[in-house]
Amino acid sequence: MRIDVLTIFPDLFTGFLSTSIPAIAIEQGRISCHTHDIRAYAANKHRKVDDRPFGGGPGMVMMCQPIFDAVKAAESQDSELPAVRVLLTPQGERLTQPRVEWLAQQPRLTLLCGHYEGIDERVIEELKPLEISIGDYVLSGGELGAMVLIDAVARLQPGVLGHEESAAEDSFSVRSTDGAHLLDCPHYTRPREWNGREVPDILLSGDHAAVDRWRDEQRITRTRERRPDLLQDSPLANPQPLPAANTNKPAAQVARAKRSNASHSSDGGLHGQAAPEGA
Repeated sequence: MRIDVLTIFPDLFTGFLSTSIPAIAIEQGRISCHTHDIRAYAANKHRKVDDRPFGGGPGMVMMCQPIFDAVKAAESQDSELPAVRVLLTPQGERLTQPRVEWLAQQPRLTLLCGHYEGIDERVIEELKPLEISIGDYVLSGGELGAMVLIDAVARLQPGVLGHEESAAEDSFSVRSTDGAHLLDCPHYTRPREWNGREVPDILLSGDHAAVDRWRDEQRITRTRERRPDLLQDSPLANPQPLPAANTNKPAAQVARAKRSNASHSSDGGLHGQAAPEGA
């Protein structure tokens, strides 16, 4: 995967891209990251990329021309790779793990980092980027959002985490049997006892099947308590009580009773009719 980052502060990415998971992904050749200084494409001697907003108001707005030229120049490099353009903005769709998983499968991303009051709407309309927000708050620019996105997609590249199951068991990646996204279960390591707190006995039992069941139960409980919104369309949101003991008549007796009632019905309703063929 190739990632191009367009920013007016390219130096912000130097330390980030040489540390931890992004650095591992780059070293393994799973991703390549290229930063581009938008100021280098300003068509004026002062490298000015912003101006006052039409209509008045506070702040400055980034101009169309430097951004458009920077995107075109970046994408002309290795042009055979189709790029998904992404604008980091608080007005975009909220970044979720399913979206990260989709982005991680793309061959190339072009990340556009706005700054100041925002970007001239016309260049957004022209470039048609996917607009993404990392949360309902405002930052000084899109650079931190771009770093979040780079880290999220880098760790999903094959082999980067060292164990192929690591990412699959993360919060929002692990799912219930009906497909609901779940938070991860609690984790423990040595020592067995710390400050009077002990590791749950089940994790020391050596019974891997029991451990797996415990972890599944913890994921569901933790999600229900902390992020019930993730379970809105799942039966796990409101677990049903266990059914009472069966005290009903045998099925054959119930069936005979229903057939008898239906044959004496005079309302012409569905219960008094034969089911249509194929029902």
